[in-house]
Amino acid sequence: MADNVISGYAVRFGDITTIGQSFRERISPGAFTESLKRNDIVALIGHDTGRVLGRTSSGTLTLREDRIGLWFSLDVDTSTPSGQEALGTVSRQDVKGCSFAGLFLAEEWQDGGDRLPLRTVTEIDLYEITLTAFPAYETTDASVRKAHNASSALRRKVETMHRLRGI
Repeated sequence: MADNVISGYAVRFGDITTIGQSFRERISPGAFTESLKRNDIVALIGHDTGRVLGRTSSGTLTLREDRIGLWFSLDVDTSTPSGQEALGTVSRQDVKGCSFAGLFLAEEWQDGGDRLPLRTVTEIDLYEITLTAFPAYETTDASVRKAHNASSALRRKVETMHRLRGI
């Protein structure tokens, strides 16, 4: 049987967005490094703490920084209404973006000149990522994939070889 997994990027490093028509913002590579080591981070729907989809301490949420951004993989529990909703809306791509919440611990500001000022966040004490239809950073993404265990993958390979041989 397949596990239902939602994965994608909750943050893409270096991408710029406008916050409240007041300033522009981007997240630096490594901004989450320390909080990923120490925090028990949760995955939610729409920043709603009553709709928890997974958490790092239980192993249902995996987070890692790579050269692109903050990547996540979420093992969704289909026995819960929130899990069913997340899988359904992300599968259909009605919800295809992400957001995050945490305490911004370090930042740098640049005068925008003719444009809005730019805040570069260099350290964040992350406590949640969330699936959302309206992400502040439009380059975030979430999609559903079916993760099959090794034995079912091997079985499919053997069945394909048998079909090719006429067995």
